[in-house]
Amino acid sequence: MESYRLRIRLFAAAIVMVFMVLGGRLVYLQVFDNEAYWGASQSNAVREHAVMPARGALYDRDGTLLVDNAPSYTLMLTPRYVDEQTLPDLAGLLGVPDSVVTARLREAREWSVVRPSRAFANLSFDTYSRIQEQLYRLPGVSFKVDAQRRYHTDMNAAHALGYVREIDGARLTELRDDGYRPGDRVGVTGIEAAFEPELRGTYGSEFVVVDVRGMEVQSYRDGAEDRPPRSGYDLHLTLDHQVQALAESLFVNKRGAAVALDPDSGEIISFVSHPDYDPAIFTDAVSRAAWDSLQADVDKPLYNRATMSGFPPGSTWKPFMSLVGLEEGIIPPNENQLVDCPAGYRVGNRVFRNHQSKEHGRISLEEALEVSCNTLYYHVMMNLDVNTWADWARRFGFGQEVPFDVNNQLPGLIPDSSYFNRTYGRWTAGYTVNLGIGQGDMSVTPLQMARYTAALANGGDLPAPHFVRYAEHPATGDRQMANSPPAEPTGVSPAYLDRVREGMRRVMESGTGQWVSIPGIESAGKTGTAENPHGENHSLFIMFAPFDDPEIAIAVAVENAGYGGSVAGPIASFMAEKYLTGTIADTWERRYWMDRLLNEERSEPIDTTSTPTPDELDPDQMQPEGTPAVPVTTP
Repeated sequence: MESYRLRIRLFAAAIVMVFMVLGGRLVYLQVFDNEAYWGASQSNAVREHAVMPARGALYDRDGTLLVDNAPSYTLMLTPRYVDEQTLPDLAGLLGVPDSVVTARLREAREWSVVRPSRAFANLSFDTYSRIQEQLYRLPGVSFKVDAQRRYHTDMNAAHALGYVREIDGARLTELRDDGYRPGDRVGVTGIEAAFEPELRGTYGSEFVVVDVRGMEVQSYRDGAEDRPPRSGYDLHLTLDHQVQALAESLFVNKRGAAVALDPDSGEIISFVSHPDYDPAIFTDAVSRAAWDSLQADVDKPLYNRATMSGFPPGSTWKPFMSLVGLEEGIIPPNENQLVDCPAGYRVGNRVFRNHQSKEHGRISLEEALEVSCNTLYYHVMMNLDVNTWADWARRFGFGQEVPFDVNNQLPGLIPDSSYFNRTYGRWTAGYTVNLGIGQGDMSVTPLQMARYTAALANGGDLPAPHFVRYAEHPATGDRQMANSPPAEPTGVSPAYLDRVREGMRRVMESGTGQWVSIPGIESAGKTGTAENPHGENHSLFIMFAPFDDPEIAIAVAVENAGYGGSVAGPIASFMAEKYLTGTIADTWERRYWMDRLLNEERSEPIDTTSTPTPDELDPDQMQPEGTPAVPVTTP
């Protein structure tokens, strides 16, 4: 009997001990180690919503708002609570096939069973309201109010700004560790892509209590555990939205590009690639048909002509050739020493001629630029080794990518002896003679040309083009200045550069650019007409202004538009005038060019009795056309 009592006591003591251990463990978990298990326990009754930060806004150089955000309604699915029998009802409310909702639910499950996933973004307010009324019978369905991009000016600047789009599967896999989730929007091209980390901001969290059907009941702990989002940085850009809008309007019904820089800083004042597209189309979900239509468009609006189109520079190359000729001792260094500008230049058994076989005789280098003497530059090229020429071209930034805060560019083509060996096998100097006037086997991009023009304007340094001046946080005021690479010196003599600049000034005063000079502002420029064996020639123009203290340097290239002085020239001139004065002078010459560019009936006929138009007189074409098809004998 005594042993029985002992066993009872021991059994009771064991039970008491077990309860004490369990009670102690419960106290420890609830009081001392609650943080470690709070996240796991909350999924049973508490739902976490990711709170998207406001994407940073974009402003132009004068503080004009270009892009900000507008409310957008996104339907969320939490797979754990979704009743699949309600999917047809949800599809009906959304106005989509049942299979689409099923597919979105499957994608949500692959991401997370217990976390809400974005399933349908950019819903209209009517759709949002309709589903909100039926939410009580749609377990696992909730809404999130997000933001989409909103555009405020009459410019597109599509290839500068870029666009934002819902993240795709491949990019989501790549960026998953950075906190991206299904349905997030991400910058795809342009500034939106290049500055995605600065613009995006940091997600916050919001916790709500849910019932057994997944319906949200109330805020958890009155929001004590919520974490507010941190918005992205606003970007203050270098673009001038008025110059940009004007330039885009002048490119209507044309293909080509225009780039305008501050020649000292490299700030991009205007950046046009046309045809383009309206970036606002990506604020809503873009259908597959609409996307395919954009990609299949024969005018290629998604193609960035400013950084990826290669043009022969034509006679806009002659200022460069003048500097190389001076530096290499081919052109006399003194201003009082004249150069020959004959009607033709013989290379073996062929004669390469001036436009209309004009002979200008003995003239200064400045006058050679003014009249755009082809034969002088044939002579310079024929007295240069092609590798020396290529080295100088690369020193001016050609044949290589430009240091640029937005990528997606091509280097163009600057040939050297290895290129000609690979391409032609046996070749002679007859293959390279046309390089002297910017023709033949070479190509440059409008962005490279604008940078080269900036170097001509600022004394010989190649600035690094960039779109962003600084980033500023709207809440904290924290400001981060753009970190652009330093300018690259070309190493040309200031005295030689002064002579070339003077020649370019004379182009605008009495040469091929005189018809498009800016009223009241002295400028410097050079027309170019690039031969196109497949159709109408390309129109090119470079300029900077004012001449004495340049504030803007511009390069314009218009495909299949003919003479440089008649299409690209007036576009550049109007851009410079708008930037420098804020308006366009109301003179008959300016009205004439504006009407002509806009393809409207001319307001007043131009007087051709005393002064020929650029259509009738342009010395920027080569004679004969094309690179020799067979090797020729050099002198």
